Amino acid sequence: MSLPRPSPALQLSLHELLAGVPALVSPTVDGDASSVVGGVSLDSRGVQPGDLYAALPGAHAHGASFAAAAVAAGAVAVLTDPAGLALVRGAGVQVPVVVVEDPRAVLGEVASHLYGTVGTGLKLVGVTGTNGKTTTAYLITSALEALGEETGLIGTVETRVGAERIKSVRTTPEATDLHALLAVMAERGLHTCVMEVSSHALSLHRVDGVVYDVALFTNLSQDHLDFHPTMRDYFEAKASLFTPVRCRQGIVCVDDEWGRELASAATVPVTTLSSDPAVPADWRVTPDDADVSLFTLAGTDTTLHLRSALPGEFNRVNTAMAALTLLLLGRSNAEVEQAILADPHVPGRMERVDPTCGTIEALPLAVVDYAHTPEAVEAALTALRPTTVGGLVVVLGAGGDRDRGKRAAMGRAAAQGADIVIVTDDNPRTEDPAAIRSAILAGARAAYPVNALSVEEIADRSHAIRRAVEQAVASGPGATVAVVGKGHETGQEIAGVVHPFDDRVALRAALDETARGLTPTPSSAEQPS
Repeated sequence: MSLPRPSPALQLSLHELLAGVPALVSPTVDGDASSVVGGVSLDSRGVQPGDLYAALPGAHAHGASFAAAAVAAGAVAVLTDPAGLALVRGAGVQVPVVVVEDPRAVLGEVASHLYGTVGTGLKLVGVTGTNGKTTTAYLITSALEALGEETGLIGTVETRVGAERIKSVRTTPEATDLHALLAVMAERGLHTCVMEVSSHALSLHRVDGVVYDVALFTNLSQDHLDFHPTMRDYFEAKASLFTPVRCRQGIVCVDDEWGRELASAATVPVTTLSSDPAVPADWRVTPDDADVSLFTLAGTDTTLHLRSALPGEFNRVNTAMAALTLLLLGRSNAEVEQAILADPHVPGRMERVDPTCGTIEALPLAVVDYAHTPEAVEAALTALRPTTVGGLVVVLGAGGDRDRGKRAAMGRAAAQGADIVIVTDDNPRTEDPAAIRSAILAGARAAYPVNALSVEEIADRSHAIRRAVEQAVASGPGATVAVVGKGHETGQEIAGVVHPFDDRVALRAALDETARGLTPTPSSAEQPS
């Protein structure tokens, strides 16, 4: 399903467009600058009549190679670089071409100007960090909706425009789609848009032209080092959100060193938050001794009494960040305390999976989580440990063609947090699945030098999940199964082919199969007549 655009579209000549975008420094127009455009797209397959087609250089092909297809679909002009101009003209395409050295770097402001997204009155909240972006975005959204606001949501799982829901392709859309979405939200009268802001989006100019009213930083740990050369580069991408060109004020969790550095380096006003009593912060999260879901959020002169709808210390922090966001958006303490109770139902984030056949006491608690970094795996298992009486069984793999350096650490975190580890395939993509599993197994077995039988390898993910349920049942009542890594995803990519696969469906099927085996068969005397 394609993302919506505002209607009616704005109409600007290329001359008006160039004059209204400061980032377009000394552009060259090869053709008629009076040509009128009404939208912008960087995908030739998504071009609509009247569009400016942004032909960007890519990893495998230059977008200008598809200019003829874009024009056939209705594009009336092209934005590209000098190499793209040569390709466009070489293909015999004769529409006007705007030429700049780095078209991606100006695309956000171009889209903002065309769609009129500055000064619409739509409040914007951006959430960045390695872990917790999706959960925190859902917590903020559900709380705002509980207060009667119609909201938008843009993130890893889905895009929401009020009641309309669209499955997401990436965490943060390209600038062309993002500004169109924001214009639609403003057009439909939405009050606030909450969105996840990835490091890729910040590095690749996807959020250029957007200024967030509140920006949040959850944490930083190893991930995406297939894209960012170093952790420093990864951090600096995140930190660029906390500058006046991108936000008005920030909320920063200072539980880790990266957060503390960001709080000092940010060039916008920042409110700090910590769950560590030893770390100075503006706001402090303190759990209740009697009920782990309850906690206080205390500032200099006020205290909020809150409940986390999701398990784990990290979700208390996520909930606290959502509460602070509401405060900065002008909500009262009483409104925040009440609204934060709303169940966010975050797909694939500590999501409980129950059997369809009803509750059977011998079945384990079953949870699916998106944890795909060492820190996230550790946090998920730590959250589940207090409620686990029997064995804690974890199923995990790691994505192919992604950061390889975290795989052993994921295995180690799983082995240190669970009683039984089952290593399986995640999304191997174009990599050898066995090599990925081997790296995870090495980390897991290093943490289990004595009891190597506690670590198993089962390549097929469905079989691994069934085995996990069997092992949990065998460990006794009160066991837990955690299937981590894929969360909300409904496909598994193997050798370039995406196969239908949903951890929640597979886990429910395993629970149902086990439940049937545990249900006694009536004797002949008990059979109904």
